[in-house]
Amino acid sequence: MGTVELLRAAGVGVGDEVVVPAFGDSEPAEAALLAGAVPVFADIDPETYCLDPAAVEAVVSPRTAAVVVVHRFGLPAPIDSLYAVGRRHGLLVLEQSEHGSRSAELASRRERAAYLDRRLRGVRTPQGGAAHTYEEYVVRVPGNGRPDRDAFARAVRARGVDCRVPVKTPVHRMPAFRRDVFLPETERAADETLALPLDGASTKRELQRIVSVCNALGGLLQSAF
Repeated sequence: MGTVELLRAAGVGVGDEVVVPAFGDSEPAEAALLAGAVPVFADIDPETYCLDPAAVEAVVSPRTAAVVVVHRFGLPAPIDSLYAVGRRHGLLVLEQSEHGSRSAELASRRERAAYLDRRLRGVRTPQGGAAHTYEEYVVRVPGNGRPDRDAFARAVRARGVDCRVPVKTPVHRMPAFRRDVFLPETERAADETLALPLDGASTKRELQRIVSVCNALGGLLQSAF
């Protein structure tokens, strides 16, 4: 069953609110609307990029019926804490993952991610430890906002290393879902995150190229740490 069907099956509909993340795609917010409910955005934890349980609890109202949790980039959300919020307030908690499982590649991805973790300078490498499955290798490019990350990304691509901005526009800033809400960690993550190319088949030469390019460009960013 999809998220819309699960919400409807649980009786979520007109007059209800569904707490969703704004960092990511719009599918959870769209699902809430299709079920007849109103999406309410909560902020994320800056390390996991997933819903922050304290932020979720802060937006719960008498109309809140459900929470949609998305596990992001291969980092699991703090699901035990989110289920605890759900129990305290009588809420349905639904889990989503951005990617299908590729467990056969997991050891290789972690080995390659560890190589980048040890060698990258001038960018903030992913957190999450042993729980991270590295469906995407997402770093932070600290600075004074979006132009810094975007300029860095353009320079990386110009030197032959593919990369992408994982979330270009948070959902609460999209015209269809625009809300006047304060989500500082969501905004900061949208401005700073960059996904570097990594999978279980990445070669040593490809990894060395990523390190060489990023370190040459990122040295000037060290003062931001």
